[in-house]
Amino acid sequence: MGAGPNKGEVLPTDGRSKAQAAIEKPVGTIAEVATFGSDVVAETLRALDIPYIALCPGASFRGLHDSLVNHLGNERPTMLLCLHEEHAVAIAQGYAKVTGRAIAAAVHSNVGLFHASMAIFNAWCDRMPVIVLGATGPVDAARRRPWIDWIHTARDQGSAIRHFVKWDDQPASPAAAREALLRAAWIAQTTPMGPVYINLDAGMQEDRIEAPLPPISHARFMPQAAAGAPVDLLKKAALLLAGAERPVLLVGRVSRSVEAWRSRIELAERLGALVATDLKVGAGFPTDHPLHAGAPGIFAGPEALAAIRAADVILSLDWVDLGGTLQTAFGVADPGASIIQVSLDHVNHNGWSMDHQALPPADLFFAVDPDAFAASLLEELVTLPSRRMPAARRRENAAPVNAEGITVDQLGLALRAVLGERECSLLHLPLSWNAAIWPFHHPLDFLGSDGGGGIGGGPGISVGAALALRDTGRLPVGILGDGDFLMGVTALWTAVHYRIPMLIVVANNQSFFNDEVHQERVARMRERPVENRWIGMRMADPELDLVQLAKAQGAAGFGPVKSPDDLAAVFREAIEAVLAGAVAVVDVRVLTGNTPAQASTNASSPTRSE
Repeated sequence: MGAGPNKGEVLPTDGRSKAQAAIEKPVGTIAEVATFGSDVVAETLRALDIPYIALCPGASFRGLHDSLVNHLGNERPTMLLCLHEEHAVAIAQGYAKVTGRAIAAAVHSNVGLFHASMAIFNAWCDRMPVIVLGATGPVDAARRRPWIDWIHTARDQGSAIRHFVKWDDQPASPAAAREALLRAAWIAQTTPMGPVYINLDAGMQEDRIEAPLPPISHARFMPQAAAGAPVDLLKKAALLLAGAERPVLLVGRVSRSVEAWRSRIELAERLGALVATDLKVGAGFPTDHPLHAGAPGIFAGPEALAAIRAADVILSLDWVDLGGTLQTAFGVADPGASIIQVSLDHVNHNGWSMDHQALPPADLFFAVDPDAFAASLLEELVTLPSRRMPAARRRENAAPVNAEGITVDQLGLALRAVLGERECSLLHLPLSWNAAIWPFHHPLDFLGSDGGGGIGGGPGISVGAALALRDTGRLPVGILGDGDFLMGVTALWTAVHYRIPMLIVVANNQSFFNDEVHQERVARMRERPVENRWIGMRMADPELDLVQLAKAQGAAGFGPVKSPDDLAAVFREAIEAVLAGAVAVVDVRVLTGNTPAQASTNASSPTRSE
């Protein structure tokens, strides 16, 4: 997929609400003519139709900051002030998860880049486009201020993150900066998408330009770069799938396009294929459809694995970690099914990051966008006989009644009941989430995980997604673990400041509980006391006041809720606050526990999580 918004979805057009326009409106005369190098950078951002630039201010890009305000009038792009560079990039990632489009994030010199690096890695693993603007210098040592400019200048600043961006550059002139921005936006928004980094010399920003740059047609430098499936291979795939007795469709990294969503449903129904989806990425198929194999999870569940083992043909639409999923299903045995892999992800693979996962077998491989492939495959299947496979609709799991506290299932069911028929988008979910309790019926019903397992990204990603959803009529809901919330809570100030309504529910087990499970596993393997698993994990003594932390950001705080009987009333009150324009945070004290899929993988998954 090339650059541009997802087809079939209603999204904001001007990128700026009336309420926000009045918050940080410049006064005085706006400079009409580009006079400085940073003016050219700002004008190029506008020409690229980038509605926002999220930033944590820094002297290294003070020239650009002035140009955004006093040359562009803080419009197109509008600045989003953040309290941490990691939040700035996370907000941009969240915006891209809804729209498929990049906005900019500015980070100060080397120190801001270090702060932002975790969020950049999240966006990289999530394959989300973000244009990260950095700054350094002045590169000319004779122009540096004593001490501070020296410690904030790096010889090759991009090398700090080069292994997990698609491209980086350090342009030395306004003309080169314009070209770099065009190239960056094009690369970032071309599948497989991802973050890019442009490092702007402070001296170049602040120097006067000798003459205006010649005008160019910016759109001509943003070509669509989507390749079609080879006709002969497409026919082979169609014949293989049409003749399959037990086809399985694995839906991975796909867009938020409603049109593409409908095509996948038609494809599965025409083939009679069982379908598996994944909570690591956004919703790709209705999860209560008769052909959906069990509830999605971070890891493939038993019903999905059973379908994979029984399959004679497996079609992967850019499934995240196809090789690892096949290993989970078959062990060391060679899968008996014919495997069709559709992915461009190999374009991003490098020798530093292992996010490319295990190498999967593939009998047919299509280096094309999965949305485009599904549409082309449907056209090819029209000429072949179709078959519908009957399948029983999966029943939702009821939350068990527990008099001693609240389970995450109870939290989810209570919230869903209060929301009723109101359209909402789940912006983020905790590891303990059981997707069986909350079916997805639309590509915006769920937006996926943080990508790189970087705890603390959930709040910022949720803010960015809520920003993109602000004019769609959907209620933005982020359900976060307490560890994730605590690491990123100050991102909510940006949402409050810019009038971005959203609901945050914290599934607060007062522990980095996933690591408790790891420690129990290690203790059992070593025949040591499992009773000590909580040491160094529990967030108590003193007890953290999440409601006061939320209120400190200007949000409305509710809770802590400790009884299942109180959930509905508190959720109703919090939702009313959001509908009135607030950011609302609900602290729900939940019992510790993991989903079955997570528990089954803890032995081999040494990751940290809330």
